[in-house]
Amino acid sequence: MMVEALPFLESALGSYALAVTQALYFVVSFAAIYLAGRLTVVPLVGRFLDRRDLDRHARRPLVKLTKFAVVFVAVSVAFGFADYGNFLTSLATIAAAATLAIGFAMQDVIANFVAGVFIYTDGPFKIGDWIEWDNGSYSGVVEDIGLRVTRVRTFDNELLTVPNSQLTDGVIKNPVDGERLRLKFLFGIGYDDDIDRATEIIVEEARSHPDILDDPAPSVRLTELGDSSVGLQSRIWIDDPSRADYVKTRGEYVTSVKERFDEEGIDIPYPNRTLEGGLELTNVEGQIEPTDD
Repeated sequence: MMVEALPFLESALGSYALAVTQALYFVVSFAAIYLAGRLTVVPLVGRFLDRRDLDRHARRPLVKLTKFAVVFVAVSVAFGFADYGNFLTSLATIAAAATLAIGFAMQDVIANFVAGVFIYTDGPFKIGDWIEWDNGSYSGVVEDIGLRVTRVRTFDNELLTVPNSQLTDGVIKNPVDGERLRLKFLFGIGYDDDIDRATEIIVEEARSHPDILDDPAPSVRLTELGDSSVGLQSRIWIDDPSRADYVKTRGEYVTSVKERFDEEGIDIPYPNRTLEGGLELTNVEGQIEPTDD
């Protein structure tokens, strides 16, 4: 019986030894390739991105993709060294079926991922930019750009996590993309007021404000003849403002112009509104009491 059992034991030991050897080949080859990639490929990609002078928001996902590629190559080569060919064939079949099922279930995620790639390549905005989207319904400062979502801090200090597809399917407004913001404000004065003097006051107050640029110079144009006022549109420029700076500067500027108008006796008329239509009186006959003369 012992003699008959020897071949079985030898076969079992041989299979065990082969499995251990393949596992060691897999671990050693994976560790070697992974370390080589992290020590050589990742730094090389980092230096390449430095030479391209890419923004921080574009560097982070590219470095992550490089690290993922290193892991993928290390696993693939390690499977080859360990001679796991049959296992790889089965794994590929299972992975194909799983990919098909996951693809249907993750259509939105994939769409956001593709949109994130377009955001990195097209660069419509970057971290720190003030953006508006959805026809101005939402606005804020970009804090982080990921491959699936973008995080925007609103001016009410709320953090919005926005799917990237929402930022690529519509129009995105980047008011300070050129690091300068132009503001327009319509001042209404009375028809009897001096237009030239009002124009001088509007320009003087713009030039005296420390946060309003002299180049481009402030300008004023007569743009409207309303029912009760003459409209003078002021155009001023602010250098690289945040939303808070923009609101503060505009408020101070408009306030100073209003105070100067009051000093100079220039009137800002109240708007005149009229009601169209008529009034219908019913059952009024006999309700008016006669008065004694």
